[in-house]
Amino acid sequence: MPDKIKSAIFISGRGSNMMALVDAARAADFPLEYVVVVANDPEAGGLEWARQQGIEAIAISHRDFNKDREAHEKAIDSELRKRGVEFICLAGYMRILTPWLVGQWSGKMINIHPSLLPKYKGLHTHERAIEAGDTEHGASIHWVNAGVDDGEVILQARVPILDGDTPDALAARVLAQEHQLYPAAVRKIFSAL
Repeated sequence: MPDKIKSAIFISGRGSNMMALVDAARAADFPLEYVVVVANDPEAGGLEWARQQGIEAIAISHRDFNKDREAHEKAIDSELRKRGVEFICLAGYMRILTPWLVGQWSGKMINIHPSLLPKYKGLHTHERAIEAGDTEHGASIHWVNAGVDDGEVILQARVPILDGDTPDALAARVLAQEHQLYPAAVRKIFSAL
C-alpha cells in the first residue's frame, strides 16, 4: 500500500462525521491519514475527541479576524501547509468558503451535505424536504467549488421520508447514512486514481 495522503478535517461542532472518517482511517487500506482537525470555533466539541485519538486539533476562530473571511482562511491555509496537508474533508464545517481558499484547494477538498444535491443547498434541508412532500431525502458528498453546495456529486445515500416524519427524526436517519457514506466516498475518489 502506498503512503497514506496527509489530510485535514474541518469541523464546527461535535464532529460525528469526523469521528466516522477517523475510525475508517484506522484500516490499513484507507487512503487518507488525518494529521489535523481544524475548527473555526474553539468550543467545537469534536476538538477534544480528536485530541483523545492522538490527532492534532486546532481552533482558528473566525471571530478573531473582524469579518475578514479571506484573512481567516489564509491563517488556516498556512497551518495546513506547515503540516504537509494534501487533502481536506469538510465535515460539518459551517462556514461559506471564499473563492481564494476554494482556488487553493481545487480538486483537493470535499464536503458532506445533508440532502440529495442539487436539491436543498444551504441550511434546513430536512425541513425543506418534508415541507416539499418529497418521498426520499439523503446526503451527498461533493467536490467543493465556489458555489455553496454546488460542486460535482461524488456519492449519495438515500433515505425514505416516512409518514409523520419530523425534521429531527429524518435528520437522525440521514446522519446514520452519512457516517457510512463519507468513508465510502473517500475510497471511491482514491480508488479511481
